Amino acid sequence: MPAAANEFVRSLQERVRTAAATRTQLLIRAGGSKDFYGNAARAPHDVLDPRPYCGVIDYEPTELVITARSGTPLSEVECSLAKHNQMLAFEPPHFGASATLGGSIASGLAGPRRMTTGPIRDFVLGATLLDGHANVLSFGGKVMKNVAGYDVSRSLAGSLGTLGVILDVSLKVVPRPATEQTMQFDLPEADAIERANQWAGQPLPISATAWLDGVLSVRLSGSNAGVRTAQARLGGTPVADPAALWIGLREQTHAFFQDTDDATLWRLSVLPTAPPLNLGASLIEWRGGQRWVWSNVSAAEVRSKVEAVGGHATAFRCRDRDNVFHPLAPTLAQIHRRLKNEFDPAHIFNPGRMYFDL
Repeated sequence: MPAAANEFVRSLQERVRTAAATRTQLLIRAGGSKDFYGNAARAPHDVLDPRPYCGVIDYEPTELVITARSGTPLSEVECSLAKHNQMLAFEPPHFGASATLGGSIASGLAGPRRMTTGPIRDFVLGATLLDGHANVLSFGGKVMKNVAGYDVSRSLAGSLGTLGVILDVSLKVVPRPATEQTMQFDLPEADAIERANQWAGQPLPISATAWLDGVLSVRLSGSNAGVRTAQARLGGTPVADPAALWIGLREQTHAFFQDTDDATLWRLSVLPTAPPLNLGASLIEWRGGQRWVWSNVSAAEVRSKVEAVGGHATAFRCRDRDNVFHPLAPTLAQIHRRLKNEFDPAHIFNPGRMYFDL
């Protein structure tokens, strides 16, 4: 580790020791591109900015693994990968030019391709964490077969900084597809869900789906021959600018995501085959598994309907940022509390950003 990086980590350790001793809350915040997500930060607090700890530590394209520090701009990581025709499989959203790698891991958010590749945690091979004891802990490794502490490193994905400061992370990366094409189909909501799930069970190179306003968009990714064959088989109308469509959905710059009066934008995670829930204006991704809904319906009613189909609901963008995440089942809540108490016994890191007692 370069001397400057070492010195910065030591300064972080000292801040954590002082905060733990004085019970001072620390808000881990880098570029702030995802400040809107999760419960509001409690006040008062001191801001801990990890961006000085940045840079790619190790990247060997032939091994399909990259290791970088948490403060590294997400765009820099993706640029490094693009030079070797590789990418982050989970297609993380930026929500702004200031997005960092650490923030992407901590938020646990994934884009349209997550439907076929899986969530962020499936690509975290290892990580280094500064915990609430001011200890620097390393988990996992750089290859899938090294599973020592693997579950701990995976648990950092979506933890919103409540377990400690992510210092660096090793991620499995994938080659970019040779070609992509997006086709659109005029279908009502229920038919679109059914069709997307039927196609998912067939050997088709579908990497993303999205339904909005009676139109189902299907992205095909793979070899030139494979995409052409699938396109001929499925039919549909080609999209003139597919990149703009999927980037707009991933970054939520699409017109659907523009603020709607005082409504809440709900992110619903349900079984892909769940029927239409009729809660408000909807955009459906991941062949039905992720549904965005603008609704003025009460949180209790939204969550009751989602629970009835085996899912959970997050108030993704809302005015009142208390209890935005779906309540945990007692057993799962106990696991979260144990993790929090183990890694952050003084509860100084991002308290309340996920749940009140975390």
